[in-house]
Amino acid sequence: MSLPKAEVRRLFKRRVTRIFLILTLLGLAIFPVAFSISSERTGPDQRAFAEAQAKQDYENAKVQFQQQVEQCEAEKASGATDTDNRYGPNCGADYGPRPEYFEPANYLPFEFNFVREFPSSVYVFCAILALVAFVIGASFVGAEWHTGGMMNLLLWRPRRIPVLLTKLGVLLATMLGLTVVVGALWTAAFWAIGRYDGQVGKLTSGVWQSFALTGARGAAAVLLAATIGFCLASIGRHTAMALGVGIGAAVVSEIGLRIAFELIQVRFGDRFILSTYLIAWFDKKFTLYDYRACDFAQGVCNPGELVITWQQSGVLFAIILVLGLGGALWSMRRRDVV
Repeated sequence: MSLPKAEVRRLFKRRVTRIFLILTLLGLAIFPVAFSISSERTGPDQRAFAEAQAKQDYENAKVQFQQQVEQCEAEKASGATDTDNRYGPNCGADYGPRPEYFEPANYLPFEFNFVREFPSSVYVFCAILALVAFVIGASFVGAEWHTGGMMNLLLWRPRRIPVLLTKLGVLLATMLGLTVVVGALWTAAFWAIGRYDGQVGKLTSGVWQSFALTGARGAAAVLLAATIGFCLASIGRHTAMALGVGIGAAVVSEIGLRIAFELIQVRFGDRFILSTYLIAWFDKKFTLYDYRACDFAQGVCNPGELVITWQQSGVLFAIILVLGLGGALWSMRRRDVV
């Protein structure tokens, strides 16, 4: 049997792989089911009812407001001196309800719009798959180092670097295939929700191209997570090494650094946070604001801005990839296999 076929069998025979894949599919299925149940297609009757309800609530609010103004004026006429504190200047007559506060859209039930809301679901989909890919990638090589399986494999195929790269290639091909297949099902499910329980929206070639590019960036994030998990576990020769580093990096970046930068008042401190670059990677750019430049006492706010682009995110991720893969290859080549 060839090495790639053997690695494919080894990957899918792992209990961690099978359990995580099953749990992932079940977890992902919850999202379209929940949207399908909560979404309700609105028609002329629902919109007419919403307009009537909005108009009625507006009229009721005007009546209640007028009563409040009249009560305030009566108290002022009787000699009360604290009406400005309780009702505002001029008895609050300048702050009455307005029609724009009672939009009919606020009275309609939730209606899923495929074009408008599907991109957000892609972010959730890719985030879940990236987490699963990291764990599976770490377990795939970490368990073999821990149990001695890697040593036995190298007795059969003594070429260290090709063996490690073959294992990584099988992992990445598997995760890419899973992402493409499940991603297609995910897209079809949400399109069906928009078609039968909501609105599809205006689908043009540009919209589909935007969806495809978002999906491609998401797939790249999944493959990066799988690679980093694999490399960390290979360097540490244990699954726990990768999981520990991953959890530690998340805690330090998302909690520790945020608190530290806030305490010492670092300008644009979020530019050192990993999630900032993940958001920029998916949204193409992410703008950070420095509100310390604002003078709210004077009613003026001109915050400083710093734009993080997806290209900058790509450079950072490439550096992480090179360091992780380089470390794994160096460790494989230089260290003893025991």
